[in-house]
Amino acid sequence: MESDPLRVLIIDDEKPHAEAVAESLARVGYECVIATSGKAGADKIEKEDFDVILTDLRMQDLDGLALLRKAKQDLPEAEVVLITGYGDVKTAVEAIKEGASNYLTKPVDMGELRAIVDKAGERLRLARANRELQRQLDEKFGFEGVVGNSAKMHDIIAKLRDIAPTSATVLIQGETGTGKELVAKAIHNNSPRKNKPFVAMNCTALNENLLEDELFGHEPGSYTGADRLRKGRFEHANGGTLFLDEVGDMPVTLQAKLLRVLEDKEVFRIGSNEPIKVNVRLLSATNHDLEAACAAGKFRQDLYFRLKVVTVKLPPLRERREDIPLLTAHFLKEFNQLHGKRVQGVSEALRRALAAYDWPGNVRELRNLIESMIVQDHDGILDLNDIQEGDSLRATLSPNNHAASPSGLVGRPLNEVERYYIEQTLDLTGGNREEAARMLGIGERTLYRKIKKWELEGRPAGLSQKETINEED
Repeated sequence: MESDPLRVLIIDDEKPHAEAVAESLARVGYECVIATSGKAGADKIEKEDFDVILTDLRMQDLDGLALLRKAKQDLPEAEVVLITGYGDVKTAVEAIKEGASNYLTKPVDMGELRAIVDKAGERLRLARANRELQRQLDEKFGFEGVVGNSAKMHDIIAKLRDIAPTSATVLIQGETGTGKELVAKAIHNNSPRKNKPFVAMNCTALNENLLEDELFGHEPGSYTGADRLRKGRFEHANGGTLFLDEVGDMPVTLQAKLLRVLEDKEVFRIGSNEPIKVNVRLLSATNHDLEAACAAGKFRQDLYFRLKVVTVKLPPLRERREDIPLLTAHFLKEFNQLHGKRVQGVSEALRRALAAYDWPGNVRELRNLIESMIVQDHDGILDLNDIQEGDSLRATLSPNNHAASPSGLVGRPLNEVERYYIEQTLDLTGGNREEAARMLGIGERTLYRKIKKWELEGRPAGLSQKETINEED
């Protein structure tokens, strides 16, 4: 539980039952308030704030459905859980459609009750944390989608603000997936050219002849199949910005022609000797070391200097891990809107996994992962079980990933290796034994016995939280 406990309102006209529920929840840290009639519960909802509301469905004066509707009106953030008899399950399911987060049937299993309230509380905390991240995104951090709160990204965003209003050529360097095109668009959108075209082209996608045609265009009849005039990317970008991605892969012969365009501000279509004046700001990007390429004779040094009037170096995601929660919140908002979903946040176990992973695909890999998880999510919270089989991150979560095994365990007794991986998995899941057992491929009872045998200390799993666990197979 957090230092500021969640408040739970328990509404039930059977006072002993309400007191038993309150006592069970209070033992694990919830602040509980009891109302022994529907009207008393409605009065509490109207005058006080609660995070979770547990209400009996059938009461003499005011039923649970009416209280659900009142809660949605007066306390729209609160999670509402209905308690019902078996004969009212159909009505409870209807209540879910009206906004209830879950329902329980009598007699109430206290372990199940705690689990449902814990889940409701976690959704509420995640929703609040996500709103705070969104507030940060909207009010303080970011520059046209370039998101970050790390010291490195603060410096980059400040630099982008300085260079955007100018006409300087910019070379954007960084590993694949670090967001180089996003930075180029941000520069364009904050420049005097923002109402003119932004034209992007990848220099690795085409061979030399097609690349020249794409850049400069051609006249009718200039080569077989050229039956009509075609304008190149420079002409399409006239007045605006041309972004050349992976410029380091451009053939050397074409580099000379690009340099001439930058110096003379004019292009020649293929098959024409007539120059066409162009006013284009050039932004380029590469994941190569262009200085080394120049030394090896693979890139023209004069073009390199012409491209790098200003250089922006984007750090890989593994060097700015503190930005991962902010980026995750940004992608949650983006893909919730795109796919019509209502995912509220990520679990603590997933948050730890995201922070520990090295992200070889950088921000693009994180973005793709979050989209994939949101599309397949069913409970409103992204968790480890939402990661697809075969995903690189999921592979790193498996204790059987021998590539990640510490060399010090080689040759050690199997029980030591087993204990190490169980400890690491419990750490990764934040002490969630059910999730740890699933990841390890063993039964929860088996995991329980091993924990008890080794007397593992500091495990936040809480061995007493599931009183119904049987130590026998």
